[in-house]
Amino acid sequence: MRILLLIFLLLLPLQAGHAEPLWQTLPPTPAPVPGQHIGRANVNGINLYYATIGHGSPVVLLHGGLSNSNYWGHQVRVLARRHTVIVMDSRGHGRSTRDTRPYGYDLMADDVVALLDTLHIAKADVVGWSDGAILGLDLAIRHPERVGKVFAFAANTITSGVQEGVEKAPVFARFIERAKGEYAKLSATPKDYDAFVAQITRMWETEPNWTDAQLQSIHAQVLVVDGDHDEAIKRAHTEYIAATIPNAGLLILPNTSHFAFLQDPALFNAALLHFLDNE
Repeated sequence: MRILLLIFLLLLPLQAGHAEPLWQTLPPTPAPVPGQHIGRANVNGINLYYATIGHGSPVVLLHGGLSNSNYWGHQVRVLARRHTVIVMDSRGHGRSTRDTRPYGYDLMADDVVALLDTLHIAKADVVGWSDGAILGLDLAIRHPERVGKVFAFAANTITSGVQEGVEKAPVFARFIERAKGEYAKLSATPKDYDAFVAQITRMWETEPNWTDAQLQSIHAQVLVVDGDHDEAIKRAHTEYIAATIPNAGLLILPNTSHFAFLQDPALFNAALLHFLDNE
């Protein structure tokens, strides 16, 4: 908590000039980062889009539901100075394809493992946002030997951890509309957005539903993170996750929501680098 306060005080003058609170904004999706090595991997029955950049210990960035890997642009630029950064579009998202199997977090986590196998990476730190954070925790539960640290931003581990009616919250509603346009531009099946949303919504209605015992089985170093105005995840649930995973840290980023990595990338990145680069 002391680290959070220090970062907040250092950056407070930068936030003061905004006409509206950061948590009420939805900044533009970053452009793809120049210099990335683009690849396609046929894994687990799908064609998976990925990109790599930088040198050093590997870090995988996993985006949230309905979005794509471009959303991590502000983080990629910073992390690539110290790490080999891997971004990917989850199955059916962005430029990756999907098959007829129902969506499930276990299936999507297995896609990540298959990509690591393709890239000959034995173990990587994981940074996840929303669905991506759930995938990071899924990997820590089911594939612990493949995961180093997990930076889990805006995760839920049971379905009741999500706020009811989140899709109607103003910023979240704007994100959903943006995601529809991005899907049309990036996807190999640009007219299938409604079918894609229906398929992934069925997963959200039933998953995840992890027990305390499953969370307590995690031995990876985990930092549970959220914005103080997250419109999607209940604060009590975020605190529960941090309290249940052994030795997990808890970090609440001020004046941000479910989109903190866009709203205040300097603050988000400072917290991220501190976690990844310190023992």
